Amino acid sequence: MTDPALLARIADALDRLAPPPAPHADPAAHPAYVWRDHGLSEARAFAPLPLDLLSGVDTQKAALVENARRLATGAAAHDVLLWGARGAGKSALVKATVGHLRDEGLDVALIEIPGDRIGDLPRLFDLIADVKRAFILFLDDLGFDDAAGGQGPRLLRSMLEGGAEARPANARLHVTANRRHIVSRDLKEQDSPINPRDVIDDKLALADRFGLSLGFHVCDQDTYVAMVRGYAERFGLAFEPLDAIAWATQRGSRSGRVAWQYVVELAGRAGKTV
Repeated sequence: MTDPALLARIADALDRLAPPPAPHADPAAHPAYVWRDHGLSEARAFAPLPLDLLSGVDTQKAALVENARRLATGAAAHDVLLWGARGAGKSALVKATVGHLRDEGLDVALIEIPGDRIGDLPRLFDLIADVKRAFILFLDDLGFDDAAGGQGPRLLRSMLEGGAEARPANARLHVTANRRHIVSRDLKEQDSPINPRDVIDDKLALADRFGLSLGFHVCDQDTYVAMVRGYAERFGLAFEPLDAIAWATQRGSRSGRVAWQYVVELAGRAGKTV
């Protein structure tokens, strides 16, 4: 006969190995969240850059803010794909848009979801569907050469196209990717027993499901210097354009991210914070 005390000890040990998930953060209470360990957690620090600090992306900025404002006011709005060069401001613009609309008094919140948790989205949809506020569901730097067994694009596509597990009316997906069609560069797909054309078609079909697609490109030198100037003026930092250009040259690229990193360097030299 099995010892009840032994069974209790085994059960306690299993509970310690796999504790129950923490309770969800209140989806109506915070400006930003992270989907973590299959649950909704308050973002520890949500401090987006002011929208007007993001320069060189004026067209993309206007389109994204207008679409998010429609969502926040209950009007029809698109899911958004932000694609293009690394460091061009895609992620910063999504977060700045949420901060800007909240400053306008609109009740909109950001929820960041890791790309490997796409399968959790229906659970998240159930959690927020009846909450009286708008949500921007943010999947950053999405790619599908992951452990999803090739199902990632199909799962996300079904949620975008209005199927049984589609996202609720008060939420829209905002996805960033380095390539417009979210197609992997992994040539090993060509060795797969699955027709590689089918894999690519799945990913192209996913990109087509986004009603708003915004491209971000490497900026020219004048735009880069203008970005640095905007940051430097905001934080009261002096800078030399040639020094800023040299900083970018050392890194082999010009982008909003490189401009911000240079301004952090300027602040550090001056003993200031940003």
